[in-house]
Amino acid sequence: MELAHSLLLNEEAYNQLGEVQKAEFIFEWLRYLEKLLLATSRNDVREKQKTLVEQLLSLLNNSPGPPTRKLLAKNLAILYSIGDTFSVYEAIDKCNDLIRSKDDSPSYLPTKLAAVVCLGSLYKKLGRILGNTFTDTVGNILKAVKSAESQGRYEIMLSLQNILNGLGAAAAPCHRDVYKAARSCLTDRSMAVRCAAAKCLLELQNEAIFMWSMDLDSVATLCFKSFEGSNYDVRISVSKLLGTILAKAITSKHPGTASRQSIRRVSLEEVLELLGTGFLRGSSGFLRASGDMLKGTSSVSRDVRVGVTQAYVVFVSTLGGAWLEKNFAAFLSHILSLVSQSHPKATQTQIDAICCRRCVSFILRTTIGGLLGEKAQLAVVKDICQAIWKLKKVMDVAASQHMLVCALQELGNLIHNLGTTAAPLLQDSSTGLLDSILSVTLHPSISVRLAAAWCLHCIAVALPSYLTPLLDRCLERLTGHKSSPEAVTGFSFAVAALLGAVKHCPLGIPHGKGKIIMTLAEDLLCSAAQNSRLSAQRTQAGWLLIAALMTLGPAVVSHHLARVLLLWKCVFPASPKDLETEKSRGDSFTWQVTLEGRAGALCAIKSFVSHCGDLLTEEVIQRLLPPLPCAVDLLTQLSSILKMYGSPLKTPSVVYRQRLYELLILLPPETYEGNLCAILKELAADLTAPDIQVSASTFLLPPLCHQDDLLILSPLLQETDHRFIEEQLLLGNGVACGSLEYDPYLIYEKDVEGDSVPKPLPPALSVISSAAKLFGVVCAHVGETQRLPILEQLLDSIKHTKGARQQVVQLHVVSSVSSFLKYVALSKGCLGPEELKRFALTLVTGALESTNPLLRCAAAEAWARLAQVLDDGAFTAGLAQVSFDKLKSARDVVTRTGHSLALGSLHRYLGGISSSQHLNSCIGILYTLAQDSTSPDVQTWALHSLSLIIDSAGPLYYVHVEPTLSLIIMLLLNVPPTHAEVHQSLGRCLNALITTLGPELQGNSTSISTLRASCLLGCAVMQDNPDCLVQAQAISCLQQLHMFAPRHVNLSSLVSCLCEILLDNSVLVNLYSPYLLLRRAVLACLRQLVQREAAEVSEHAVMLAKDSREELTPDADIREIGLEGALLILLDKETDERLCHDIKETLNYMLTSMAVEKLSLWLKLCKDVLAASADCTAITCVDTMQEEEGDKGDDASVLTTRHDEKSHPFTNPRWATRVFAAECVCRIINQCENATSAHFDIALAQEMKKKDSRNDFLVLHLADLIRMAFMAATDHSDQLRLSGLEMLLVVIRRFATVPEPEFPGHVILEQYQANVGAALRPAFTSETPPDVTAKACQVCSAWIASGVVSDLNDLRRVHQLLVSSLTKIQAGKEALSHLYNESASTMEILAVLKAWAEVYIIAVQRHKNHRQPLKTTSCLEDSIRNGSCSSDGLLDLVYADLGTLSRLWLAALQDFALLTLPSEFASQLPAEGGAFYTAETSENAKLQYYNSWALILHATALWLTSTGFVVADPDEGASDLSRPVTPTSMCQGSSSGATIKSPEDVYTDRFHLILGISVEFLCSLRSDATMESITACLHALQALLDVPWPRSKIGSDQDLGIELLNVLHRVILTRESPSIQLASLEVVRQIICAAQEHVKEKRRSAEVDDGAAEKETLPEFGEGKDTGGLVPGKSLVFATLELCVCILVRQLPELNPKLTGSPGVKARKPQMLSEDGSRLVSAALVILSELPAVCSPEGSISILPTILYLTIGVLRETAVKLPGGQLSSTVAASLQALKGILSSPMARAEKSHTAWTDLLRSALTTVLDCWDPEHFSLVDETHEELDEVSLLTAITVFILSTSPEVTTIPCLQKRCIDKFKATLEIKDPMVQIKTYQLLHSIFQYPNPAVSYPYIYSLASCIMEKLQEIDKRKPENTAELQIFQEGIKVLETLVTVAEEHHRSQLVACLLPILISFLLDENALGSATSIMRNLHDFALQNLMQIGPQYSSVFKSLVASSPALKARLEAAIKGNQESVKVKIPTSKYTKSPGKNSSIQLKTSFL
Repeated sequence: MELAHSLLLNEEAYNQLGEVQKAEFIFEWLRYLEKLLLATSRNDVREKQKTLVEQLLSLLNNSPGPPTRKLLAKNLAILYSIGDTFSVYEAIDKCNDLIRSKDDSPSYLPTKLAAVVCLGSLYKKLGRILGNTFTDTVGNILKAVKSAESQGRYEIMLSLQNILNGLGAAAAPCHRDVYKAARSCLTDRSMAVRCAAAKCLLELQNEAIFMWSMDLDSVATLCFKSFEGSNYDVRISVSKLLGTILAKAITSKHPGTASRQSIRRVSLEEVLELLGTGFLRGSSGFLRASGDMLKGTSSVSRDVRVGVTQAYVVFVSTLGGAWLEKNFAAFLSHILSLVSQSHPKATQTQIDAICCRRCVSFILRTTIGGLLGEKAQLAVVKDICQAIWKLKKVMDVAASQHMLVCALQELGNLIHNLGTTAAPLLQDSSTGLLDSILSVTLHPSISVRLAAAWCLHCIAVALPSYLTPLLDRCLERLTGHKSSPEAVTGFSFAVAALLGAVKHCPLGIPHGKGKIIMTLAEDLLCSAAQNSRLSAQRTQAGWLLIAALMTLGPAVVSHHLARVLLLWKCVFPASPKDLETEKSRGDSFTWQVTLEGRAGALCAIKSFVSHCGDLLTEEVIQRLLPPLPCAVDLLTQLSSILKMYGSPLKTPSVVYRQRLYELLILLPPETYEGNLCAILKELAADLTAPDIQVSASTFLLPPLCHQDDLLILSPLLQETDHRFIEEQLLLGNGVACGSLEYDPYLIYEKDVEGDSVPKPLPPALSVISSAAKLFGVVCAHVGETQRLPILEQLLDSIKHTKGARQQVVQLHVVSSVSSFLKYVALSKGCLGPEELKRFALTLVTGALESTNPLLRCAAAEAWARLAQVLDDGAFTAGLAQVSFDKLKSARDVVTRTGHSLALGSLHRYLGGISSSQHLNSCIGILYTLAQDSTSPDVQTWALHSLSLIIDSAGPLYYVHVEPTLSLIIMLLLNVPPTHAEVHQSLGRCLNALITTLGPELQGNSTSISTLRASCLLGCAVMQDNPDCLVQAQAISCLQQLHMFAPRHVNLSSLVSCLCEILLDNSVLVNLYSPYLLLRRAVLACLRQLVQREAAEVSEHAVMLAKDSREELTPDADIREIGLEGALLILLDKETDERLCHDIKETLNYMLTSMAVEKLSLWLKLCKDVLAASADCTAITCVDTMQEEEGDKGDDASVLTTRHDEKSHPFTNPRWATRVFAAECVCRIINQCENATSAHFDIALAQEMKKKDSRNDFLVLHLADLIRMAFMAATDHSDQLRLSGLEMLLVVIRRFATVPEPEFPGHVILEQYQANVGAALRPAFTSETPPDVTAKACQVCSAWIASGVVSDLNDLRRVHQLLVSSLTKIQAGKEALSHLYNESASTMEILAVLKAWAEVYIIAVQRHKNHRQPLKTTSCLEDSIRNGSCSSDGLLDLVYADLGTLSRLWLAALQDFALLTLPSEFASQLPAEGGAFYTAETSENAKLQYYNSWALILHATALWLTSTGFVVADPDEGASDLSRPVTPTSMCQGSSSGATIKSPEDVYTDRFHLILGISVEFLCSLRSDATMESITACLHALQALLDVPWPRSKIGSDQDLGIELLNVLHRVILTRESPSIQLASLEVVRQIICAAQEHVKEKRRSAEVDDGAAEKETLPEFGEGKDTGGLVPGKSLVFATLELCVCILVRQLPELNPKLTGSPGVKARKPQMLSEDGSRLVSAALVILSELPAVCSPEGSISILPTILYLTIGVLRETAVKLPGGQLSSTVAASLQALKGILSSPMARAEKSHTAWTDLLRSALTTVLDCWDPEHFSLVDETHEELDEVSLLTAITVFILSTSPEVTTIPCLQKRCIDKFKATLEIKDPMVQIKTYQLLHSIFQYPNPAVSYPYIYSLASCIMEKLQEIDKRKPENTAELQIFQEGIKVLETLVTVAEEHHRSQLVACLLPILISFLLDENALGSATSIMRNLHDFALQNLMQIGPQYSSVFKSLVASSPALKARLEAAIKGNQESVKVKIPTSKYTKSPGKNSSIQLKTSFL
């Protein structure tokens, strides 16, 4: 392939190739040439032009295939347009000669066609340059049309299109001739030619004025003719032609009188009349009405009607949305008139009427829904309403009924799509929308009543707040008009439709409505018999209501189940005997009513089974069963009853059958075991009934075929945008489309296809599909012996029928047997005896050779299922052999297609059939069939089958990949484009091959790269194919290639191809990319591309837009809005759910990877989408606010920034798009959070923006974010309001702490408080739905809690909103709105309480934080100046309502506690529910409570602690908390006469409530428990234990304490979060404190009681009593130890002796823990050190070793050397803990003294051992890492904190002293300083036994050290400090020493001091260090001298040198001393403080 990449064709390489490769090579060269020519300079091209032209023209004679000729022509045209044009005439002549040639052989055809294509291409590119040659050329081509076959006609039409395009107006002389030729081609028998002709005429009408003036009528008639017998593509092309011409006729500005043609103006009425004629009379013309037409027998064929329908849509779309808005009234009345009675033809039969209604609905739906924005749609709703009022007044029912149905359905659809934005319409009384619909509910026609009911359903789904009022109105009228048959059916339909809407409305309806409906239904059923005129209607209505009631689900139905089952039992006779008597008694009418009633009952039970699965317990099933046998008996009797009473019973009996079958399909077959045989017989009779005339294949078979196989059948089975109207063509002329009147019971079911009306088929058809489905189940469950006769019977029935009926019966039988095989295969059953296999095989083989392609498809599936069920290799081989033989011998298309698909299906279900020779022969046969060019059908099916085999064979297929690929490429290059279906199958094969090769495609070997090149070539061929589905295949192949070998797919060309398809199609509201599947393929591919390389894709898209400025004008602004914007626009216009989902996913991926880099673009897009819709709502809302508050200044900012930008790319987007944009903003904020911190720091952002203006940060767009949130939060659409509030919440949380650099002390959000207030206010109005209010409460509390606003007056605005909602909810569950379900009011109440709880928690925290620093007055003054005193103010704000709040909080917690009880306590729950929920809605309420209990719990705990469990309010104490707090008892206290509890009991209840909820939650943490809940729960416990009373409760109840500790232990084990673990440890500490307090209290009281008694007799308090034993599970201390060990070992695994492998202390490198780890370890150590105080002396002995081991272990493991001699936080904590333990009173208590002493000595030994050199013999460097200071401090703690006998035993004392000695020798100055400090404290120890040995041993060392310093002057502050500390130690010695030794010590000290003094000369030049030393020495001398004057004097006297030095220094200092001393003091003190701080903290 590489050799093909040259400017000239490489003929050498070309000639060496085989035939297939030659074609590939040429195509590759032409592909490359096209790119190369555009990139090569003009001169280079001219040099080689002659050779190139020769090469290209010579290719014409090589019979090039379709894609090659297209490329060849394109290259020729490009070559001439770049190079010289003089030889172009020769080329044209050559082509013309080729066309004139008389050679008609098939081999010469490609050459002729290539010549035609070349001419088209040349004229298109060069246009008028070619001068007058065109007349000859066109004449020549037109001559050729007459003799050409279909491919020729196709290419000629396309070529003419190109010629016209290139020449424009210059071609006028030929227009008429071209028109004539195209006319005849437009009704050609080949569909592809019709499409081509339509394209040609579309091009012609641009210039040929006569087409849309004089000849307009004949063009229209021609198009109608063309629709006859057309396929989907033709309808698309021709409707586009017709619609465009008609639109042009109206809009065109006619040229002046100069033109010779007489031109008539065409009015809109005429055009519509023209289209209407086509719709109503078809192509039979206007006057030439044939005889049939006059006799009234023929009706318009459906394809014409569907084609005209599409033309209407094109016509309106071409004129555009604005035109439609202007002319809507005229358009609507015309469209509706199509189904009025004035045209009896259209609505003659019900079948026709339904089809026409569908077409009308489609026109309205597509134009209004697709072209108009929301505002225009609201206006349209009003127009439709007026139309309904007018139609209602028409007296003639038949005349208006269909118009009303269409109007009502469109009205419903419109409101459904508008959602809550339609609210203003319904409030507007002048429109009278609801009244008009309700009044039509009484219309005499049943279809109108159903349409009205459906419309109400849509309104209720769109506007949930109208659901309950509408239900009430309908129920009221139903009750009031029981005597009118229309009212009974009409309003029962309406009620059923509204009940069906409940599942779409999360807020539901009040629970009580179920009861009302049930009562009404019973009443209707009971009164049915009273009045024979009404009995049928009442019966139907009663059962319909019950069936619809079932959709409300188990919660509602469970209350009425008993009554329903009773009615169900009564509706059927009790025994067969009763049935007999019934039969003999009734008449035709009573039987009609009876069957209606029983069918209704069956439907109600079916509804119950499908909607209330949870209620289907064994018991209920037993009660459901008894009537079933009777129902089946009636089924068997139906035929005899029908004979007796004749045709009136026909429909009711069919309906009854269908209902029974549907119910049986849902029930498990075991439930009707006894009746299986009877049912099976009836089914067989139904399936072969003699009176079935219509063929129902299109709805029966698709479910039984494999989804993939349907692709090879009619494209109608695929999803398209026109599916809604195309469906009727699928069903064939005799079959009605689905419509609601065929089965009113579907009105409450959710439609399969989303929001459109349910479309049940007529009962005669649906009963067949139910029967076939049920047959599968029943046949699988009867005995094997009974299967045989039934199958035999079915086979016979096929043999005995003839002609068309035989086909119908065969179809039914095959579909039922298929469903049987499918059922058996899926349930892994077995088939039965041998004959059964034979019967099945005969049946399926017969069907495989049926003329109906769908039947062949289903049979192939059944064929494979048969093999799958039998699972027998020999049988499967036999089946394959049968197909092989047939395929070899048969020559007819039917057999070959059927059996080739059968082979593929076999592979699909049995994997690559195990033997590979099968695979080989299969592939061989399919290869041959695939090349059978005489029959495209055979090729299509064979290739499809091949793709199935490739898929299922997997790796086995590798050997065949190369031949298959070359076959595919050969066919792609040669199959004519007119056979699109062959190309689609080729695409599927290529796709399967790429999947098989998979990641191997990345390889570099020659074989792989050849394969890869072929795959890419195949994709390129398919991309150029005119058929959209083939292009879709190409895109999905490229997508696969990109997945497996991304480097080899050219991203830029792929992206540009995708964008061209997408944007071309989005220009005209997606009607012109008729192919939904193509759009889906494009988006699926884009979605995959942006997952990997979003930035590149986006760049390529923008580049493409810049390159193709001319082509994509409508969306040219993709340059500004990027691909992202284009996708957003597409999202707004697209209606297909899957596509929208893909667009959203694609945008989300792009956002994730690029939003931070392209911040401005994304925010601008979102803002444009949101602003485009923010009409008046926002402004009005703010204005009202200004009036209220009168502070115009700060609210004005909300208004200033409106509509100042240029026009948006988004015109009035739909609310769903706006919601998506709002969600995007939240995602963008999250993305920025993960990026740099500058996004949330305005100073940093501005600074970085200055450095580089391209930098962009979120914080700079804050104003926009707020504005967007405001626009969204104040919109009409509730969903958008929710998104807006969520956005506001996110903004507040993220930006609350960002400071405002210009105003220090303020935050950046403060300036937006007016906007926030204005956005929140509307959410608190009375008509706002509860979910919006709930969300707004959350935002309010977040705003108040964020601390953005410090001024109380400003806070009051938002606070006031919360206060208003608090007053609203105080009345409890009764007071809130009755529009929604009770659980909705629960949600609102809890949201309010949660919001208040959050505010209260924050207020208390701020109050606490504020109280702590208020030690100094200056701080207080500052805070008053800054206005931050609001911390108390906020508490005051809450305080006003705290009484109410606390009551409500407690009530909510009590509800929560009741709801969390396990189900076995259900009987104990209060019958009427709790304070805020009703018993019936408890399930829904649980969720609401679960979301909000945690904060309420925390707040309640804080409130209880703040009152200290002492409440002043007398009501408070009395309120009875043992009963559920209903709002009445809550608010009135104890006046109800309940037993009054003592305050102590009330506290105990509250205490246990909080504790119980916490323990219940913490001990079984659900996986979805949020961090917030766990933290809040732990904080609540902390708050609770902050006060003495609850602590005493915990302290006195040991089991409770242990329980809590175990729960906390579990939390620590299961939750890794450090904050949760720390909070848990804090609670543990409080529990231990409580226990300590309890023990102290007991000891104290015992001492008081037994004051006189002997000390010995006092009992021991604390754990471990007299024995010291701790029992696990019963011991608080043990539980605490477990928990602490868990924390410590998790942070420091080395502490676990099991892990380290020995109990001894092994040296390891100490480690630094993370900050969180250090905090946890420190907290655990604090707890450990508190434990001994909880124990008795004996108990303390048991735990002491563990505690010491752990504490010293932490010290050892974390003693890391830190710079500056600091101690790490864990070391500090362990020393602190050690000190606590050592100084415990237990160490001195009599009983434990000796044991403690022993243990503490051991501990000291351990500490000393840790640092002993012999431990480090192995690991030497470890010694370096250890921190001596930590060791010495620990030793010092031991020396100072324990009783003397611990440390004074000689061996230990010696080791300690040695340690100090060794440390003094260490050179590190910091270590020396610390050592001196520690010695200082030891020397001061009052007990001489402890301190003296150290003094004796170490004083002399210190002396020497200091004297050394005298010789070596200190050089830095550290050395200076060493000296200062040393002197301090000596001074201490002086004070400690006995009197008679002091003078000696002073005599040693003074010379050292004096030696540091400087004389006045030296003082000037000394360093600052020396000067400080001098000052220090002098100062000390001044102090010591006077104290010991005698020693001083004698010393000075004895040493003249000293004396001189001293005098000089004093003299030199005389002047400066006054200044210096204070400063020196000052400079020294920080050092002093910092160094001593450590010491004071432990010692």
